[in-house]
Amino acid sequence: MSPAPSRVPVQTGLARLITDDRNLLRGRRVGLLCNPVSVDRDLRHAADLLYADPDWDLVRLFGPEHGVRGTAQDMIAVGEGRDDRTGLPVVSLYGTESDTLRPTREQLQGLDVLVCDLQDIGSRYYTYVWTVAHCLEAAGAAGVEVVVCDRPNPLGGEAVEGGTVRPGFESFVGHHPVANRHGMTLGELIGLYRDVRQVDAALTVVPMRGWRRDLLFDACDLPWVQPSPNMPTLDTALVYPGLCLVEGTEISEGRGTTRPFELVGAPYIAPYALAEGLAALSLPGVVFRPAWFEPQFQKCAGESCGGVQLHVTDRRTFRPYLTGVALIATVRRMYPDEFQWRTQAYEFVSDRPAFDLLTGNDAVRRLIDEDADLPDLLASWQDEEDAFAAERAPYLLYE
Repeated sequence: MSPAPSRVPVQTGLARLITDDRNLLRGRRVGLLCNPVSVDRDLRHAADLLYADPDWDLVRLFGPEHGVRGTAQDMIAVGEGRDDRTGLPVVSLYGTESDTLRPTREQLQGLDVLVCDLQDIGSRYYTYVWTVAHCLEAAGAAGVEVVVCDRPNPLGGEAVEGGTVRPGFESFVGHHPVANRHGMTLGELIGLYRDVRQVDAALTVVPMRGWRRDLLFDACDLPWVQPSPNMPTLDTALVYPGLCLVEGTEISEGRGTTRPFELVGAPYIAPYALAEGLAALSLPGVVFRPAWFEPQFQKCAGESCGGVQLHVTDRRTFRPYLTGVALIATVRRMYPDEFQWRTQAYEFVSDRPAFDLLTGNDAVRRLIDEDADLPDLLASWQDEEDAFAAERAPYLLYE
């Protein structure tokens, strides 16, 4: 058996906080925004580390979507209570109404600092960055400092892809004009957000040591812990910036299977025909395998679906957003009578189609409905993609 390839030593912001930057929390009352990924290299959870250390006074936990322990499915409200492990009170930042997405002044009362240690996965739709953004605004108003422990962007930090968010299309999957695949870390994004939005808040980003922009997650010597119930592997994260768009349709994005976002289909789709139609587009870095699957929950639960599984063959050339748009456009063209856009409320918004919230505008959906070709679809977001790539440059913390 050949030895496993060597991986680059990377020290996360959490690891640096508990070793090099201990004085940031010493003698202060601390809140912690965390979930199952908030661990060190030895898989010790941040809540346990901070709670057990006599130099720090951890008094409250805050949970993003899916909860502190990551048990809730997507768009399922999480209640308040006490953490079974530490006994600390838990504030949920994902409840039944949009007002629950940010902490209140009362929930921040008595804190000196709020530590945020979450794993973003490199896509604007992933809600954790917006939870931190809301916390920054609320903490600033309450006079509480925010400390962000940075972690790698699993997709690396070089490629930028997709449009941003146009006025009127803001939501919890796009609170600020950021490209669909942004190529930034959580710490970098929050720095950009604070400056561009002129948020009056004390912010400290504890940077990583050893991470480079060309490193994908499995090139780092860090354990992968799934950051949400339907993000089980790095393979999932690789396709997510494009295949999350399927949530804006009535096609199954593979939730309820062991390969969410890699399996896509519906009962009316003929797998070989769809695979052949997608192959004809010559999309870079990906091949499509004809597949059948039966989701156990959510869309098409208990139904046999035909579709495809995405297999990424070249991570460097693969363009997930272009691929996701192309897949949806192909299904819409092949099955115009059966294909449907999602019309029900999505992430607390009911007056905009879910697909428009995900793309950040209504242009892509309209072009798909007009059977536009792929170059025209690509052109619809190219200017925004280029503009964001330039805008982010001053906020990049790593080479």
